[in-house]
Amino acid sequence: MNGYLKKILNARVYDVAVETNLEVAPNLSARIGNTVWLKREDMQPVFSFKLRGAYNKMAQLTPEQLKKGVIAASAGNHAQGVALSAQKLGCKATIVMPSTTPQIKIDAVKNRGAKVVLFGDSYSDAYAHALELEKENKMTFVHPYDDPDVIAGQGTIGMEILRQHTQPINAIFVAIGGGGLISGVAAYVKSLRPDIKIIGVQPVDSDAMYRSVKAKRRITLDHVGLFADGVAVKQVGVETFRLCRKLVDEIILVSTDETCAALKDVFEDTRSILEPAGALAIAGAKLYAARENLKGETLVAIACGANMNFDRLRFVAERAEIGEKREAILAVTIPETAGSFRKFCALLGKRNITEFNYRYADPKAAQVFVGIQVRDQSETSDLVGKLQQNKLPTLDLSENEMAKLHVRHLVGGHAPAAKDEIIFRFEFPERPGALMNFLNSMNHNWNISLFHYRNHGADYGRVLVGMQVPHHDKKALREFLDTLGYRYWDESDNPAYRLFLG
Repeated sequence: MNGYLKKILNARVYDVAVETNLEVAPNLSARIGNTVWLKREDMQPVFSFKLRGAYNKMAQLTPEQLKKGVIAASAGNHAQGVALSAQKLGCKATIVMPSTTPQIKIDAVKNRGAKVVLFGDSYSDAYAHALELEKENKMTFVHPYDDPDVIAGQGTIGMEILRQHTQPINAIFVAIGGGGLISGVAAYVKSLRPDIKIIGVQPVDSDAMYRSVKAKRRITLDHVGLFADGVAVKQVGVETFRLCRKLVDEIILVSTDETCAALKDVFEDTRSILEPAGALAIAGAKLYAARENLKGETLVAIACGANMNFDRLRFVAERAEIGEKREAILAVTIPETAGSFRKFCALLGKRNITEFNYRYADPKAAQVFVGIQVRDQSETSDLVGKLQQNKLPTLDLSENEMAKLHVRHLVGGHAPAAKDEIIFRFEFPERPGALMNFLNSMNHNWNISLFHYRNHGADYGRVLVGMQVPHHDKKALREFLDTLGYRYWDESDNPAYRLFLG
């Protein structure tokens, strides 16, 4: 750690980076009963912390290396850091970016004068291609996280936090992708204030560091979630893995809904809109405070980026209330008799109904899909219990991904004529032609009995498909699914499907 302490103290970052504010989040602090400080790295010139490490690395290159140019692979924020650094240092920069990268990040890199090459669906794909181009063109590769100089540059954030807040800190929360940011912050903080907990935060579907630390070896993920694209890394770095095993106290996993709720929290306190990866630390701090029943403690969360695609906001707004447990999604069965609907509404009381879907399908019973604003999870549990006590069978679908993504937009009745129907949910990288490619891949011998696709403003498309597949074709179906190349889930036994669509 002494070596990293020296490198961080001597890091060259402030030619391009600014010392960002450490600000209290008053509304969030009051709600969770702890003082939450936000380290505002979203206020950097490229709206992300990444330029610190990129510039520190590039500023130490020789004139000959700078003349040949640099190359990097990035989902976006590191790319902007390298592009700005190259602009400052007067050298050429080539950035290989996954084809799923938000357009706002691609445009920002091009506007800095860098050449953009789109390749693959993930950072790992772009990284492999960048290494090939590095050899071909004899450029210097600027790694986004697994480089001591890059790690030291990111570590200046830890240096600023301790200088800006000299009072006790319970924990610092840091998003983890490849591990460069948390490695640098931990190396500095643990050198001077080992009592402060360093807690990493990852999405549940991009948890390479969490799994690697648990297994005591670097794990390579088969798939990574693309919602928090800034941390969508299949394998963490060698050096960052070593540092995280030694210095990080814990890694917390958060869901997409919890991340959306954190985005809303930061907006309400600052009127700023973070990107999903930028809000991970805030989501982790909330989860940790609730789990540990903390009160009156000081928590620091690094808001590490704000390169958000505007179209994605509709998805965030839709899921934020669920992530905060302030919206309940329920399936309620009521008798198809006069007065039963009035009784149901009376049981809901004065709660605000956010969504209501119903269609006549059976002369005896009606299936109602309803969204209701609640204070917290306990109110949802109480409401479910109240409805069931009044002989209205109720199923809480608030954590049912298929119900939240598709069924709420599809409620319209059963299809008794759809024999041998099997339901699958698919996920594929969202880019021009992706949906048509998916449709062209389907076996035209099987009848499609249900199809739902909705652009959620995210980097991946989601489709719900019902196919009528005879029993003797089940083996061929599995072969088709395995060769399709998309993530999928068999939802044929999902209760939301059984109640409203099956």
